[in-house]
Amino acid sequence: MFHEHGWILKRAALSAERPALIDVHTETCWTYNDLKDRILRWASFFREQGYEKGDRIAVYSPNSPELFAVLFACELQGLIYVPLNWRLSQMELNSLLDDCTPVLLLFHDDFEDCMGGLTVKGSISLSIIETVLPPANWQPTDHGNRSDTWMIIYTGGTTGLPKGVMLSYDAVNWNALNTITSWGLSDRDTTINYMPLFHTGGLNALCIPLLMSGGTVVIGHQFNPEEALLATDQYEATISLFVPTMYQMMIQTPYFHQSSFPSMNVFLSGGAPCPKTIYQSFHRKGLRFKEGYGLTEAGPNNFFIRPEDAVRKIGSVGKSMLFNEIQVLDEKGNRCVDGEIGELLLRGPHLFSGYWNKLSETEEVVKDGWLRTGDLAKIDDDGDAFIVGRKKDMIITGGENVYPQEVEQCLITYDGIREAAVVGMADEVWGETVVAFVAIEEEEHFDEKSLIVHCKATLASYKVPKKFIILPELPKTHVGKIDSGSLCKMLMK
Repeated sequence: MFHEHGWILKRAALSAERPALIDVHTETCWTYNDLKDRILRWASFFREQGYEKGDRIAVYSPNSPELFAVLFACELQGLIYVPLNWRLSQMELNSLLDDCTPVLLLFHDDFEDCMGGLTVKGSISLSIIETVLPPANWQPTDHGNRSDTWMIIYTGGTTGLPKGVMLSYDAVNWNALNTITSWGLSDRDTTINYMPLFHTGGLNALCIPLLMSGGTVVIGHQFNPEEALLATDQYEATISLFVPTMYQMMIQTPYFHQSSFPSMNVFLSGGAPCPKTIYQSFHRKGLRFKEGYGLTEAGPNNFFIRPEDAVRKIGSVGKSMLFNEIQVLDEKGNRCVDGEIGELLLRGPHLFSGYWNKLSETEEVVKDGWLRTGDLAKIDDDGDAFIVGRKKDMIITGGENVYPQEVEQCLITYDGIREAAVVGMADEVWGETVVAFVAIEEEEHFDEKSLIVHCKATLASYKVPKKFIILPELPKTHVGKIDSGSLCKMLMK
């Protein structure tokens, strides 16, 4: 019996012996039949425990194929899947647990020693499933509407306390369908995923779309650039997503320069603006490379650009996909003309349902069905979009707008700079002044005057940083983005 929410069981029937999930570290391979077996074990376990529709099942684990079995079992039983960021402190984790109040916390055996400090109603190791027999005859639970919440994913929290983003079955499935049709995914595709599975990029950017299309998802845990590139060739990956900081490490490995990566159709970058130097490294090798754009509240997939267009328009994310819409509005709410910078708004069936327990915050960002992203963008005369930065990060100095991303792209092209981040610092005369944090190869060879000359060659004088702060490495968030919030706090000390 086919159940409208349980497409994964239908996929298992269609692709029974094809590889669904592979663990990079153990080389364990689950076929779609294996995945189905595991899903039904978990669904049976949840049913035996008497959990009811809408109950939350929290998961505290590093990346693992097992997480997908739990995720789909929650779907079959009408439960809400809540993956926790395992890198958080116990205090931070407890704040999330207090917010979502799960009936059960499933934890990886490696984290057993951490469980004593967590306040939760019930907890059990993920390894319990080894003792659960698959049900002989499975009948899905009729658990309600496609608009019901399937998962709660907590935002990174760099601008305050993390918010629980509620994603319905419809939102997740429309994002997957939109991705498959717009990007042309099929059962011939394989992805290498090191993105954390507590993050929408890990779950929804490629993993769920590829499982829906019958492809293969190869899962890594702790990111290692050489290992990720070796896995790309070993498993003949065709499409993979990494964040720019990962790519920065990858292009510095010997293996990147040795291999031609013959199976790869395209490397995708997301999560943060990608430096032009990374584009150039891939283009020099003749490898197809492009950027995407998304956020937990929408998709995260929203745009499509052909790799050949990405070469001509470095930094563009292209046009909106088949089943979503975009618009860029100015401060007065009017549509921006071509080339004008304004706030990006998104609309479509892939949008979130709201923030868990935060109605007012939801109403602040969703207006007339449109999500106000807080990101600034512009659209060129071909209809292709460019993301230019966060609205809150824009620096106003002497009445002029400075977009940090533009300055960062200039800085990263200077020889010897590995990473760069630009923030605004309060200034009594100019309102704000531009400050650059840079991580460099050799500090003794750093020449600030030469760097300023480099900047002035491409930037207006008011955009050139007035202060440079050298760090061994720029701080990162839990998903690998440069943490501008931490940098701003450094300026306040």
